[in-house]
Amino acid sequence: MNTTFDSAYYAHGTPAERWERARLFFDAKEYTAAAHVLDGLVEEVPEQTGPRLLLARSYYHSAQLGRAERELRSIVERDPVEHYARLMLGRTLERQGRAEEAETQLRIAAALAGDFEDGAAPAPGV
Repeated sequence: MNTTFDSAYYAHGTPAERWERARLFFDAKEYTAAAHVLDGLVEEVPEQTGPRLLLARSYYHSAQLGRAERELRSIVERDPVEHYARLMLGRTLERQGRAEEAETQLRIAAALAGDFEDGAAPAPGV
């Protein structure tokens, strides 16, 4: 496999074009391809939540849970009230068998989303 060609393909275009390409890959359930595009984009615009969140979702859906966790923690560090990132972080920790840590994140996500019924965590759907 020619990694130079691969890198050039995924890095080709303006940030807006790469964002659109990543979303198309994600919508087509090509999560690994979406992550390849988003890796460079997130490096280029690390302060933007949208690309980093889609990268985390791509990692989550392609079972790259350690990478998903890293991106989600980065988002939560920058924006502690980003409830969707907290929900995803909780789900990611659950999939890693870290139920206690997951429960904390899921409770915070529920509180931030205004879901106070029974103290239950929000429904799945990451």
